[in-house]
Amino acid sequence: MSTFATRLRELRTDKKLSMKNLAKQINATDTAVSNWENDINEPKISYLISIAKFFNVSADYLLGLED
Repeated sequence: MSTFATRLRELRTDKKLSMKNLAKQINATDTAVSNWENDINEPKISYLISIAKFFNVSADYLLGLED
C-alpha cells in the first residue's frame, strides 16, 4: 500500500470519519475516497490540496516526502 493511502486512512480513522463523511468535507465521492485508500488510484492535485487543508497537514506529508 502506498504511503498516501496509508496516511489518508490513518488521518480519517483518527478523526473517526467515515469515507462518506470525508468525501462530503472535501467535495469528492465516497467511491473516490475508497479508491484512494485502497491504492486503486490517486487523487487529482485539487483533492490533494483539499485533503491537506482539511487535516491540517502538508501535501508532502500525505505523499510520504516528510514525516
